[in-house]
This record gives sequence, C-alpha cells and structure tokens, in this order.
Amino acid sequence: MVNVAALRLGLLFRVVSHRVKTGRWHELWQVLRNGSASTQIRATHFAAPGLLSPKGKRIQPPPLFQMASAYWISQAIYAAAKFGIADILKDGPKSCREIASAIKADEASLFRLMRVLCMLEVCRANDAGNFELIEFGRPLQSGVSGSLRAMVLTLGELHYQSWGHLCESVQTGHPGFERVYGGKMFEFLEKNSDAGETFNLAMTDFSAFVSYAVLLSYDFFGIKSIVDVGGGYGKLLTSILDVYPQMQGVLFDLPAVIDAANAQIDSLPCRDRCAAIAGNFLESLPRGADLYLLSGVIHDWDDRGAQLILRNCRNAMRSNGRVLVVECVVPDGSEPSFSKLLDLNMLVMTGGRERTAGEFLDLLSEAGLKLSRIIPTASPLSIIEAVRK
Repeated sequence: MVNVAALRLGLLFRVVSHRVKTGRWHELWQVLRNGSASTQIRATHFAAPGLLSPKGKRIQPPPLFQMASAYWISQAIYAAAKFGIADILKDGPKSCREIASAIKADEASLFRLMRVLCMLEVCRANDAGNFELIEFGRPLQSGVSGSLRAMVLTLGELHYQSWGHLCESVQTGHPGFERVYGGKMFEFLEKNSDAGETFNLAMTDFSAFVSYAVLLSYDFFGIKSIVDVGGGYGKLLTSILDVYPQMQGVLFDLPAVIDAANAQIDSLPCRDRCAAIAGNFLESLPRGADLYLLSGVIHDWDDRGAQLILRNCRNAMRSNGRVLVVECVVPDGSEPSFSKLLDLNMLVMTGGRERTAGEFLDLLSEAGLKLSRIIPTASPLSIIEAVRK
C-alpha cells in the first residue's frame, strides 16, 4: 500500500529543493502566499457597508441583496486592474491627484473608487491621506509571481458581458458568449489578438498555482515524455520539466498561441527538452508519448467534444501510456463547492461543463479509457488519471 503522506512529503521536498537550487524559492513562496490570500473568502468583502442604528450598531442589508449586488465589488476590482492602480502604487504611496493624473481620470470620481478599494482591503489610506498598496491587493500587479491581474481583466470583460445572458443560456443550452460576441470563444480569441493575449496570460498566471498543486500531488518519476495538450504558453509543462530533468516535453496548442509560447520557452533552462508544436487537438496529436496532460481543457467542451479529445490522446499515446486530466471534480449532493459556480461559468462561456467522478468515469470509458484514480490536490483541482481499457 502506498503511504500517501510519505509520497506527498517526498514530492514537497523535491519541489522545494529544486526551487532553492535554482534561486526560485521566492517564486514558490509568493505563489503559495498570494494563492492562499487570493482564495480566502472574507465576509467583509461581500458585505455592503450597511447603516448605523441609533445605538451605533451597523445594520447590513439583507444577505440576498448583498449577493445580488456582489458585481459592484467585482467591477470595482476590475476597474482597479484595468487602470493598473496596483502597479502605480507598487513603489510607494500616492495621492489621489497623482493617481488620477497617471490614469487620466476625474479626481473626485477616482476618490470614490479608491474609497471602495480601501473598504475591500485592496489598498489603504495612510495618515497623510495618500493611498498605499497592501498585501491583499498585491496580486493585482502585473508581472509578479501570483499575479491575478490578467485573470481579473478577462473576468471583468469577456465573462462579465457573457454572464448578462445567463438566462438565455439556461433556456437554450447555448453559451451566452456566442450571443454577445457572435461566435465560439476560442475562435473569437484566435481572431482578436488583444483579448486572446490577455486570456492566455491569465491562463499562464493561473498555471503557476496549478503547477505547484500538481507537482506536490503527482509523482512523474519514470515518465520520459509528456505532451501538454492545449497547454497555452507552457507554464505548467515547463514547471514539470524543471523538476524532472530526465523528461522530454511537447507543448501542443493553436498556431497563434504557439508563436507567443516559443518566445517564452526560449528563455527557459528546459528549452532544449521542450518542443512547441502547433495543431488542433480535435484532429490529431503528436504520437508516442508516455503521458498526455490536459489541464483545464476538457471542461471547455460538451461530452461529444471531450470524448473526441480524450480519444485522440488514447490513440496517440504508447500502449502503457497515461492521460492526466487536471480539473475540478464536482461533489455529489448539495455541499458548497467552487466547482458548481465554475460549471455554470462553462455553460455561459463555452458550452462545456464541470463533472462529477461518475461523469468522468463514463466520459473516459466512452473514449476507450479506464479511470485509474482521482488524486485531490491542495487546491480546488483534482488530478484524474486514466489508462487504456
């Protein structure tokens, strides 16, 4: 029997040792710290300020009203990301006038936004009345470990507009995204370079969280070759290759994505072991690898599309190969889970879905694969491992 605790401790030691040797311990610390801070749910962040009773006790609006108006909060955070306020404050406190000048905004209106951002603990006003960035708001900076700025921009633009058509998605089963933007999401991102670049950067930043969740939960020892299917700019794949120097990797994605990924891969120590190949995973995949990795890919598709992708992995891999799907697993029953909200988001954005363990079992079986195990990680994601039937 595998000692799970010992295995996890060994994986932790391997990852930490690598980051210390390569001088990247700070990156690991920043990702873990920012990831923890950014996923923490604080009641004060979802509560409207409320009113004071005659006795001075704060009276909150009804909880249902607070939920219904929560987009006020998300759009305030989006505005902070769009204006780059965290980047402006990264070198020290600034007055409202200085910030307004930097972003070409109306000072009085900006003050009202900054007041809300202080309430949300993104920043704070010091004794001099200037605004300074604090820990909770640091992930809104661009280009730092644990950054969520690109993710917030994507959520505040593409997702926000699409969610306005949730009712239509529920009635028709079709993505609200298509109603707003006139086509499927990935086709739109391929044709609109600015939106596509922001989306892929958001996925790259998120992959920093995913990579540590995967590396601390799954032992890749003995795997000689891996194909990261739909791997974006390659953050997850290159993180794995860094820790496992015996491994060869292939990053596989659409041509526009691969063109941008090559520039990033060329600057990495593992560049000689990482090939970037353009193609369409709905048609075919590079053949003969030991492991095919699908992180955040299968949930973008309905069952028919997901089966096709998984079947292509099965047909391409070695006879004793494996498929790893890194995604949320929806718990049965009514227990609270982020995966249930994410599932609704997939309906609105792509027509895909999150799945229960039973649904993964059936999906893999239809693709000629057998579910071998589901491995939880220190994140909302799980690792679903499959082999040939």
